[in-house]
Amino acid sequence: MSGLTHIDAAGNARMVDVSAKDETMREATAKGRVKMLASTLALIGSGTAPKGDVLAAARLAGIMAAKKTSDLIPLCHPLAISSVTVDLALNEIETSVDISATVRTTGRTGVEMEALTAVSIACLTIYDMVKAVDRGMRIEEIRVVAKSGGKSGDFVQD
Repeated sequence: MSGLTHIDAAGNARMVDVSAKDETMREATAKGRVKMLASTLALIGSGTAPKGDVLAAARLAGIMAAKKTSDLIPLCHPLAISSVTVDLALNEIETSVDISATVRTTGRTGVEMEALTAVSIACLTIYDMVKAVDRGMRIEEIRVVAKSGGKSGDFVQD
């Protein structure tokens, strides 16, 4: 046995059985950033990018992605998500768009993957919408920064 929760005694992939876990309020926040040229950041901020409102599209894409996480991650449980917020901020010092996503549910398993998926897809949407003007953009620092609920308790990092 490998000790990995998604591998059975025979080494086969499996979805973890969470039926015996208590339902608790669960919340996770993930962050990430898309670094770019200052001129690209200004274009996004002006709302005049050729493909439209980059921030609005990225926000909607992130929300939609959180709801589809179990369709994208093979052994991820489908969850009844209570709330998804995706916040985007123009960071002129770092010449980046900084993204934060918070996902909430009451359930038997956490929402870290949903928060990470929301941030990842928001980043990819930003890249897609302005890649024609800045091919050198970098998606960076995608990580879980907070989680609460469940048996393992709270986790916070910057």
